[in-house]
Parts: sequence; C-alpha cells; structure tokens
Amino acid sequence: MTRLAFVIHPEVRILPTTRSSDALLIEACGLAKAIRLEVIYAEIVKLYAPKAGAYLGNGIIETLKQKIELEIEQPLVIMDCALSPVQQRNLEEMLSCKVIDRTALILEIFGARASSHTGRMQVELASLSFQRSRLVRSWTHLERQRGGGGFLGGPGERQIELDRRILLERVIKIQQELKEVERTRAIQRSNRNRTETPTIALVGYTNAGKSSLFNALTAAEVVAKNMLFATLDPTIRTAKLLSGQKIILADTVGFISELPTELIEAFKSTLEEVTQADFLLHVHDASSPFLEEEAEDVNKILCELGMNKEELSRKIIHVLNKSDLISREKRRELSHSYPDSALISAISHTNFKALFKLIEDKINAETAVYTFKLSSVFGDARAYLYQNGTVQKSTFDNSGFESLRVRLSLANYQRFNARWPNIA
Repeated sequence: MTRLAFVIHPEVRILPTTRSSDALLIEACGLAKAIRLEVIYAEIVKLYAPKAGAYLGNGIIETLKQKIELEIEQPLVIMDCALSPVQQRNLEEMLSCKVIDRTALILEIFGARASSHTGRMQVELASLSFQRSRLVRSWTHLERQRGGGGFLGGPGERQIELDRRILLERVIKIQQELKEVERTRAIQRSNRNRTETPTIALVGYTNAGKSSLFNALTAAEVVAKNMLFATLDPTIRTAKLLSGQKIILADTVGFISELPTELIEAFKSTLEEVTQADFLLHVHDASSPFLEEEAEDVNKILCELGMNKEELSRKIIHVLNKSDLISREKRRELSHSYPDSALISAISHTNFKALFKLIEDKINAETAVYTFKLSSVFGDARAYLYQNGTVQKSTFDNSGFESLRVRLSLANYQRFNARWPNIA
C-alpha cells in the first residue's frame, strides 16, 4: 500500500541558496515519489533561522499538526533539510508521526535501488554511518547485567553502548569487504589500462539522461526512467566511435544537491570509476531551468572526490541532452554558453555524429599523427599500430612496403619506438 507523505521545505533566511524554494520543493517531492510515496501535502515554510529544539517554530509545528490530524492514515513527514537527532526526535513527539530529513530520504531511495551485492553493502555502510549519530539517549534506562562476582560483577553494558558496539562491528566488517571490492576493481581497471583503450565515465545530475545515453551508445540495457536515482550500480561497456576507435564507457550514479557525505564516503569504490577515468562525459539536462546550478553541484561533488579544477577542465566533455525539449533560441543560447559541447537527444539519437566528433577531438588532443613504412616481416608492428592507434591511411609501393599514417598517443608512440626503434 502506498504511504502518504507531507513534504516541508524550510526557507531559512540566514541560509540562502542559489535555487528558488519552489524548485527545491519540487525536487524534494520528486525524491519522495522515487520510493513510491504519495505526496498529499507540500509546503514552503519561511523562518529566519533553524530552532535548536525542533528546527521549526511552535506556530508552524502546531499548524502542521492540525493538517496531519485531518488524515485518516498517519502520514510520513519529510523535512527537506538536515535535522539533528534531537530535532528529529522532538518533531516526532510534537507531530505524533514519523519524521525523516533529506539525508534519510536519499538513503531510503538508495536502499530501494541497490541491486548488486556491492551496492547493497555501500548503502548499508552509509545507513549505519548515519544511524551512529542517531543513537540518542532513548534507551539509556536499560542495563544489561553480567553474571559473576568480585570485580567482574556490577552493572553491564547499557543498551545504547551495546547498540553502538554492534553497529561499529558491522561498519568495520563492511569496510573490509568493500576494500576487497576496491582491490578487485583496481585489478580490472589495470587490465583495461593495459589495452590503452580510453575510458570515459558518464557523470551528471540525477535524471539528466546518463543511462539513456549509455544505452544508446553501447546497446546496453541499463534501467533508464524519468525518475531520480533510477540506477545506482556502475555499468561498464565498450563502444566504437565513427573512426572505428574503441572506447570504454562507465555509467555511474547520478549526483544531486546536498548529497549526504555518508553516501559519498560509502560509494567511493564505485565513484573511483569517475576519478580514474581518462575523460568525463558531463551529461546536462538542457531542458532544466537550473542547468547552471545543477552543473555546479556536480562539479562540487567531483571536487569532494579529490579532483581539482584544472583536472576537470582537461577531462570534461559537455553533452547537453534533451535538446529536443527546448526552443531554437534556447539551443543557440546554450551553444554560446557551452561552445565545446554537443546538443543531443539520447532518446531519439539526435546529433550523435557531433557527439562522436567531440569525443574524438578530446581524445586526439593528446595524440599526434605519425607515418611508418613497414615491410612484410613487421607483422607484429603493424598489428600494434592497428590495435593501439587510429590508422588514417594505408598504401603499398611496388616493392611491397606499406606506408601507414597513424594517430597515436605519445605513450603508445614511445612504446612502439622502444620495441621497433629502426622503424619509428
């Protein structure tokens, strides 16, 4: 049965944001709907500063309580902000219903979406990290007695201490398992790097269309829905550019404003695909009225993962998706704001040639064109060039020598030169 939800977005005067409160409220409702909650009431409440006791003032709480009491089924109240454990407990007591904040809501979504064993472990780790701060003194009247006499007697662990110990033991166990996952992924990444195939990770704000684009480029079947956080687990596939050059694409979890730090920490093994990629395909929702703010949120999280602005500038390829949903004037405006970008539609495969050219230009910016003259005895050298470079032209002369014009990265040219110094 669908559970009813009240969504409250506090507009705090001393905590200004770049986005309008209306937009933030719509996003919070979208998060609620992502886990099949039926939003029956949504409101923006204005206050100068959060109250230490219950975040909201008594007048707002009383008005909200009256609205809740009108419902036959007791609803869930979602506060679109970060609540302290005390504030959450006090709100629940005053409203006589369950209250969760933005972090808990996103954790619920991630918990519902995670399908792989690794994904479930990462979500559990994030949830446990969040719960550790929620073990407030609500159980401290209980004590667990130990048997024995002498100095071994006396009161034992209190319930809260036991809870903390059990929780900490579970956190350590999951962290150890995730380290093994990181080690396995590092080996897989090393094997991919050995082939010298460029790796490109798709990043972007949640629901920008990353998974739809990934499916279109790789013929994969990643879940792609018009829903926040439709997919969580990373997927890696190979794809071919128009020139025939192979690339490796990695689809990753979508970002969102105020992404809980617990999630960033827990998903580091997954997000390493982003930090270790050769390039980043930043997928924007061209139809979003908050495109700039969403892009800034993505860049902020990438910086939190350890990437600096210089690295981002070198690696990022901008893709403006859902361009079929905007006007011609808007497309011209975006082309001016993002000159080195491709306006595409992942659903209708519009303008993919421009996208492929953009990717090739970015990859080839760190390459050069070389000419080699090979005799028939250098079949291994010829195979190397075809495997690790882009052969632009091949011609044979009367004596049987093949002239190859090949685009190679500097690293691959140096490897070729080391193995076949008499050719290069």
